[in-house]
Amino acid sequence: MSEIESKWKEECGVYGVYSRSENENVSEMTYFGLYALQHRGQESAGIALTDGAWMDVTRGMGLVNEVFRHQLPHMENQYIAIGHVRYSTTGSSLLANTQPLMVNYAGGKIALAHNGNLTNAADIRHELEQAGTIFQTSIDSEVFVNLIARSRKETIEEKIIESLQKIRGAYCLTIMTEDKLIGARDPHGFRPLCIGKLDDGTWILSSETCGLDVNGAEFVRDVKPGEMVVIDDGGLHSYTFGKSEKLASCIFEYIYFARPDSVIDGQSVHEARFEMGRILAREAQFEGDIVISVPDSGTTAATGYAYEAGLPFVEGLIKNRYIGRTFIQPTQKARDTAVKLKLNPIRSVVEGKRVIMVDDSIVRGTTSGKIVKMLRNAGAKAVYMCVSSPPIGYPCYYGIDTSVRKELIAATKTVEEIRQYIGADGLHFLSLEGLKQSVSKVPADEMCYACFNQAYPVAQGEKPQGDSKYVFEQRKC
Repeated sequence: MSEIESKWKEECGVYGVYSRSENENVSEMTYFGLYALQHRGQESAGIALTDGAWMDVTRGMGLVNEVFRHQLPHMENQYIAIGHVRYSTTGSSLLANTQPLMVNYAGGKIALAHNGNLTNAADIRHELEQAGTIFQTSIDSEVFVNLIARSRKETIEEKIIESLQKIRGAYCLTIMTEDKLIGARDPHGFRPLCIGKLDDGTWILSSETCGLDVNGAEFVRDVKPGEMVVIDDGGLHSYTFGKSEKLASCIFEYIYFARPDSVIDGQSVHEARFEMGRILAREAQFEGDIVISVPDSGTTAATGYAYEAGLPFVEGLIKNRYIGRTFIQPTQKARDTAVKLKLNPIRSVVEGKRVIMVDDSIVRGTTSGKIVKMLRNAGAKAVYMCVSSPPIGYPCYYGIDTSVRKELIAATKTVEEIRQYIGADGLHFLSLEGLKQSVSKVPADEMCYACFNQAYPVAQGEKPQGDSKYVFEQRKC
């Protein structure tokens, strides 16, 4: 992670459209859907398209509007499309690793888009390589494509279910054949995937409900953990391919990853973040004059804090939205300048004030310290930092780009030591119990909190082994 983006990175967003309506353009709808999911991945994008006989994929590096700057993928009589936006960690930002993946095999053509991380991908890949399979990418999604292609089952539904039952970890998938749109969610429910429908019979699969809204689709329901849905001319069909004793939706979807206007598993993300801020105010009880956020991820929680504390919420930091995550910082001076380029305090707002600053998390603490210093230089009388999540002490193995544990500041420092490190007058992290209360619509025992307490939600055997040569690469979708 860069100095300027000391945040956790959720890996990808997936999308799919099935429409027999002459009034709908599935390529354009997928483009709009990916635009709505751009926050889930900003390094590459792609759309795969079929007319029932031919299948093609357009992929590229960059934002959605950059990849499709000149024109959208087009086919006469197109009726199915899937799309993907991707965030990758250092070393994997390659065109070959962009999605959707498309392959030809004995049963026809198939395209796949994947969000998450297969924790046993290294073992399966090794077995496939020993059997003569050739891999073109370093992503674990290709393992799944090869499992489908090698399956001896008769129907595509059976091939996919057999493959799903062999893999472990966190994943949501959209899959396209010449005549079907397929979605699947892992048995633990780590990653979100929902179903929407238009009045003309068009079906949509999306990582978040905001992807349904942009195309005017009505939310039907979430794909259930361990469920595969198949959409064809006969409508939507449901298959259960696996059950888990432990449901474990990722808590960071509600803290940071998802857009605030999305609803995941019945829980409004905005309501959850607003409540995090309210509980944070009750726990911290700092005496301040104004509440500001680190935009944009801390804004909803900050408004909740201000509401509960009876203090004005003001815009104290201006964000430059024209700096992407690939901003290069070759020298220390450039790294320091990068933070100033991205965020700048408004002196007239913070000068002489006791500032309560709200952010969603502290990963390494470097950026937080620089922001606190900027606020002081702008004349802030005091800076209190409130974080709408507990301290992050453990890395994630389920499809999030995190530092190794020694780089996580909460793994080596106490809260007081972190406060001293970032130079704040006060520091408070939301308690784990307060976080659980905030996400009130989802039972607490159906969430994953492993990044806070290392309580792995799956069998220890599913955790990737550190000595595998594929572990670094399989932490990308």
